[in-house]
Amino acid sequence: MSTWPRLFPTLHCDSERPSSLTASALKTVRTAVSVPENELKRWKRIFEANSKVVNGEKFLDQESFVNAIAPKDEFTKIGRAQFGILFRVADTSRRGLVSWEDFVVFETVLKRPDADYWMAFQYFDADHSGYIDYDEFRSTMSANIGPESIPFDFDCDWVKLYLGKKNGTHVLGYNEFTQLMKGLQGERLRQAFAYLDADQDGFIKPDQFKRIILEIAGHKLSDAVIERLPTLCTLSPGQRISYSEVNAFYNVIKEMDMVERILREATAKSKDGRIDQNDFMNHAASHSRYSLFTPMEASIIFHFAGRGVPGQRLALLDFAQLLDPRWKLPHSQYEQYEEQASPAAKTSSIANRFLSSTYSFVQGGIAGAFGATIVYPIDMGELLLSSACMAMQNQRSTVVGQMLYKNSIDCAKKILRNEGFLGFYRGLGPQLIGVAPEKAIKLTVNDLIRGKAMDPETGRIKLGWELFAGGAAGGCQVVFTNPLEIVKIRLQVQGEAAKLEGAAPKGAVHIIRQLGIVGLYRGASACLLRDIPFSAIYFPVYSHLKSDVFQEGYNGKQLSFLETLSAAAIAGMPAAYLTTPADVVKTRLQVEAKQGQTHYKGLRDAFVKIYREEGFRALFKGGPARIIRSSPQFGFTLLGYETLKKALPYPWEEKPPSQVATALTSRPDDLSRIRARNALKILLDVHGDVGRRAAAFGKPLSLSNPKLT
Repeated sequence: MSTWPRLFPTLHCDSERPSSLTASALKTVRTAVSVPENELKRWKRIFEANSKVVNGEKFLDQESFVNAIAPKDEFTKIGRAQFGILFRVADTSRRGLVSWEDFVVFETVLKRPDADYWMAFQYFDADHSGYIDYDEFRSTMSANIGPESIPFDFDCDWVKLYLGKKNGTHVLGYNEFTQLMKGLQGERLRQAFAYLDADQDGFIKPDQFKRIILEIAGHKLSDAVIERLPTLCTLSPGQRISYSEVNAFYNVIKEMDMVERILREATAKSKDGRIDQNDFMNHAASHSRYSLFTPMEASIIFHFAGRGVPGQRLALLDFAQLLDPRWKLPHSQYEQYEEQASPAAKTSSIANRFLSSTYSFVQGGIAGAFGATIVYPIDMGELLLSSACMAMQNQRSTVVGQMLYKNSIDCAKKILRNEGFLGFYRGLGPQLIGVAPEKAIKLTVNDLIRGKAMDPETGRIKLGWELFAGGAAGGCQVVFTNPLEIVKIRLQVQGEAAKLEGAAPKGAVHIIRQLGIVGLYRGASACLLRDIPFSAIYFPVYSHLKSDVFQEGYNGKQLSFLETLSAAAIAGMPAAYLTTPADVVKTRLQVEAKQGQTHYKGLRDAFVKIYREEGFRALFKGGPARIIRSSPQFGFTLLGYETLKKALPYPWEEKPPSQVATALTSRPDDLSRIRARNALKILLDVHGDVGRRAAAFGKPLSLSNPKLT
């Protein structure tokens, strides 16, 4: 009997053979589980890329089927050959070939939320009856337990509770089977311990414990944890391991997803990004209705994460070796690797780091130009207020005591009326020319200092270092900012004055010649007073918005386009407004004062005179306009920078040998491949070598060939 009617009762096929699936039936398969057209096309590309032609038709054999469904992650603990057992599920006709229609059904089944258990059920249901009896359960399971493995007693009371007596008076439907599979590992653990505890004193040897774990959960643990499994005996006196400890370790493995969730949340809330065993227990107790983990289970978690050293405060990275079976090389070994490097290798490393910083500098320049280009045309109101801000900040009492502008809108109207639309673009040329190195050096210096000050294990940086990194970045940018802004400001301000006085405006080259090198840095102290606090406020706020508000990195979360833009733009608001007084003073110092206007001798003199003559509010003139101008510009600049870093990372970034991604990073495989892997993990709970023996013999398991001996 074909499995198709059981999988999709609404299908109408020409026969029970899957190969005869009609176009209308294929459409029914897709619509029954909402398969989008683009996903079907993706499946078709995968099938076409791996299929082979047999008798004029395209099919997947077992090898090409594995290539089509197995995750690309080369570090997985599951062998690629083991995915061949899923071929038995897809090949419902038992032809040794999977057609396009078979492949569609297999991928469609993978879309089920319970695909992992459903695949396991299909694997055990050898006769396709829709039920599993005692003989099927025993034959399928025995096929994956070799003579060298710890034996399993199929006549135990646990099996009888599910399947009745030996002759089989009870069969399991799908829902009952899922419960059996969920408890199977626990029963195997109990039987394995009893089998190895020959003298029945309640203890086994460390190497026996390792043997048990390798059979039932070896695919879930990294090589480092597996090598140190015997050290579990050090948690209690006697150098032996009790059943309680074995069961506690099994519970940790079974609840690994919850362990990771608690670790992530607890370390995220910790001030230093590290937690101890008490912190773990307290967080687990406060976020669950009942106690999830016993003190013994918590001790086991910290024993393996802390490499056997008790009482440590550990970072999330320390737990990676327990959380991720692909984990290879700890950070401490990376440092040792660097220390032992030859002088030539170290010189090469320094050169590589210089190139990396140069690469970041170029990316920052591109991002800065992108931000400036986007902001100018995106909203005319922002452009008006950008020029209005400069003009308002330079506004001062005239000889007759009259004010040239009443507010930002009045300023914008007068500029538009007197100079036209192009008046708001005065100074844009120098800004576009110089914005690239300005933003590049700011972003590069901030990243460089943060990288050096950051704790490599927690990824945390102290607030003091955050402020210093931002402030240093702002200070460095003044080298480019001051000359550009003094030219831009004079171009912007002289336009309005030239109209009123009937004079022709001067060009940027004339202004540069007039000022000279020293003159280009007039008002640099005010520029430093503005840019250092601006960056010291901006970068820490931006970082904490990403991590604390938008939860970047939590459970591997990557920020969306809108979230990154929002964080970058919002961070610019307080930074822009709070540094407005310094910007006002800088503008006054850099603008050429006309006859009858107040002249300023320096930074302190400007602050005092502005306050005395115009009041405190004058120091915040143009503040809202500055927010409207700066916030989106920095938003798009940081968005461009973050996007470039992700899309085009430095190609020669130094990494230690064999270092792999940890559980802290997301895997690139699509959901169907992940579900295929999870389906196989359910079967691996039967035995860690499931599928390997079949692959070694070169033929699939079946009821007629159960043991492959």
